[in-house]
Amino acid sequence: MATAHQERPTYHAPPHRQAAEPSIGDLVEAIGQDVSGLVRTEIELAKAELTQEFAQAGKAGGMLGGAGYAGHMAMLFGSLTVVFAMASVIHIAWAALIVTAVWAAVGAALYVSGRAGWRNVHLKPEQTVESLKEDARWARHPTS
Repeated sequence: MATAHQERPTYHAPPHRQAAEPSIGDLVEAIGQDVSGLVRTEIELAKAELTQEFAQAGKAGGMLGGAGYAGHMAMLFGSLTVVFAMASVIHIAWAALIVTAVWAAVGAALYVSGRAGWRNVHLKPEQTVESLKEDARWARHPTS
């Protein structure tokens, strides 16, 4: 017969050992691993973000290319319309020559304007290069 008060076995936990303080080397190693993991995570995030942005830019570029082609066709057929409209007043050859001359003048003006604008473009990232030079100087002499 079971008694109302049964003896239960007692469990004694092993004596608590005091954890040793981590050494400075261990701490530096842990920090290095954390920074390395953080950098890897940030690089993966940047890759994913850039992949998404490049896909979106590719689609937008394709649409702009299609718009450019459609614009070209509109200008071509518009020019033919002007030639045929002028042909009712003057000979068709002269009408075609006049429309061609107008387009040549527009092209020349765009070329001159674009060439002048291109001279102001500097593809070398000047501020970034200067910043990197400053970083290199500081790294060589961090206390100066």
